[in-house]
Amino acid sequence: MSRALSILVLPFLIVIGLLAVAALYIVDVREKALVLRFGEVVEVREKPGLGIKVPFLDNVVKYDARILGMPTAPMEVTPLDDRRLVVDAFARWQITDVVQFRRAVGAGGVQFAQQRLEPIVTNAIRQVLGSVPSTTVLSDDRTPLMNQIRDLARQEAENLGIRVIDVRLTRTDLPEQNLNATYARMRAEREREAADEVARGGEAAQRVRAAADRTVVELTSEANKRSEVVRGEADARRNAIYAAAFGRDPEFFAFTRSMTSYERALKGENSSLVIQPDGEFFSYLRDDGADRANPVPSPAPAPAPADDAAAEGETAPDAEAVPAGGTPGEPVAPTETTREGRPLGEDAGVTLTPLPEGLASPPQEEVLVPPAAN
Repeated sequence: MSRALSILVLPFLIVIGLLAVAALYIVDVREKALVLRFGEVVEVREKPGLGIKVPFLDNVVKYDARILGMPTAPMEVTPLDDRRLVVDAFARWQITDVVQFRRAVGAGGVQFAQQRLEPIVTNAIRQVLGSVPSTTVLSDDRTPLMNQIRDLARQEAENLGIRVIDVRLTRTDLPEQNLNATYARMRAEREREAADEVARGGEAAQRVRAAADRTVVELTSEANKRSEVVRGEADARRNAIYAAAFGRDPEFFAFTRSMTSYERALKGENSSLVIQPDGEFFSYLRDDGADRANPVPSPAPAPAPADDAAAEGETAPDAEAVPAGGTPGEPVAPTETTREGRPLGEDAGVTLTPLPEGLASPPQEEVLVPPAAN
């Protein structure tokens, strides 16, 4: 009897266990659930925990309660300035009204909801970006534009029972053909700027080079002028020395000029000289002309002044004059001057070396001319 009872009770317990399992369901903290009976919503469960339903009659549908993401496909938009752009975005959304979401998407769930949401976001992007110029779209601060797209898409998505949290523009580029033209224009602009910089640098270099050349010419001209002045004054001094030597002793001047002529004429080169040996050209080879020379007289020592003459402030008549500021025998400063009356070398900043007293011009002797006979 007990065995038959146990055989009958065991299936009953199994059926009761199956019914209990079928009547219980669990809602996760990341989910929202709907209890459907014959397709109609009989209960909404948004809090996590254990729920009870009618076994085999009620059906539990769960949806993700977290914030979901949806990337959009790249699309071409035309901003206000008719400049086409390729834009794609990323939207974040969340199910807010589970009942309305169920009625809007049916059994399609989240995947069907994203298919419905993508055109809404795309249309909002086209509408907002089409009302502003491309410079605003390509600028760094696009937050106001993305907020406008979000608000517009949020209004359109309320009928789906979802809420658009945020919309972000991930890429805003030019189309491939426009991009190549833009790059070419940018490259041409940079090349033009580089050419301008090179031209300005060349102009500055030319100015520096011209200034340097002008400075070189000025310095060279000034140096040549100073050298010519010094050379002219030196030639004048040389000529003055020659003139003084010639005036002092013409025979010595003729002798030196003859020696110079001998040196130039008697060189062993391809030229030959045919002349009589007793000619005037070789006169100094036969005679040195000492008998015609006018040697410098030896300066006589200055006589001691007599006491009476010194007392009376008189000087000896034969006493030799002493240069001012010097002593007998010291070099005598040259007295050659330029046409303006200034000492030689003063214009070029050159001081002439004093001449030895022996080269100074001798005093001219007075020549008495006898009276003509009647």
